[in-house]
Amino acid sequence: MTLEHKTLIELLHARAGSQPDKNAYTFLLDGETEEAGLTYGELDQRARAIGARLQSLGAKDQPVLLLYPPGLEYIAAFFGSLYAGAIAVPVYPPASRRSIPRLWSIIKDARPRVALATERILSNLGQIDLSALQWVSTDNLDVSEATQWRQEKLTSNSLAFIQYTSGSTATPKGVVLTHDNLLENQRMIQTAFGQTEQSIILGWLPLYHDMGLIGNVLQSMYCGARCVLMSPLSFLQRPARWLHAITRYQATTSGGPNFAYDLCVRKIRAEER
Repeated sequence: MTLEHKTLIELLHARAGSQPDKNAYTFLLDGETEEAGLTYGELDQRARAIGARLQSLGAKDQPVLLLYPPGLEYIAAFFGSLYAGAIAVPVYPPASRRSIPRLWSIIKDARPRVALATERILSNLGQIDLSALQWVSTDNLDVSEATQWRQEKLTSNSLAFIQYTSGSTATPKGVVLTHDNLLENQRMIQTAFGQTEQSIILGWLPLYHDMGLIGNVLQSMYCGARCVLMSPLSFLQRPARWLHAITRYQATTSGGPNFAYDLCVRKIRAEER
C-alpha cells in the first residue's frame, strides 16, 4: 500500500492510526541483543512529546541540532523535530578531539539555537563550550508532554532537515531537503526495491548519513515495514553480526557500501559461514 501524504508528519500519523501496535523499529544494542523496540503508536507519542517541548522553545522553522549515538532515541528526536515544524540537523557526537572541528563547522553554518541529545551525550560534551545552545535531554522527557503538542501548518515545500556531508575531504556542506523531496525519494526507493508492509529492512549504516536515515529509517516508515538496526561499530567489530541478523530476522532488504562486503569476506571465518 502506497500512502500519499504531503509531509512525513502526516505519514507517521497515518501509521500510528492504522497500525499503532506494529513494531516499527528494533535496535540491537551490541549487534545481537534487542533493546526495547518502538511501535508506530509509541513513536508518534514520543515524537509529539519532543515536538511539544521544541514548540515551547519557539523552534518552528529553526534548525535543531541532533546529537545522538545510533539508537531509538535518535529516531524519536528526528521525528520530534519534524512535529515541531523545525529543521532537523543530524550530527554524530564527536568521538574524539579530531572530530570537534566538524561539529563546529556545522553549528557555524546551520546556526541552531536549540539542540537535542541524550543525558549521556550531554555529560560527555563538558570539554566543548556549547553554552550558546539551549539543550534538551530527550531521554528524560515525560511522554505526557505529548498532550501539549499542537499541529503545525506545514506544506510539502516545508523544510524537513539538512543533510551534511561527511567533511572527510573538506568542510561539511549542507543540503536542504523538503518533505516533498523526501517523500518523492521514498516513492522511488519503494518502487525500485518492491517494498511492502511485509518487508523487513535491516541495517547498520549511520543514522545521520543519508543511506542510513533515508534508505533504512524513512523507507520503512514510508512502506509501513519493520526496521531492525544496529550500530556501525557493532558491525565493524564483528561483521558476522550483520549476516546473523539478516538470517535471524529474515530481512528482505539490507545493504551497504562495497567495503562492507569486502570486510565480510575477509573477517568471517569459514565455520561461521
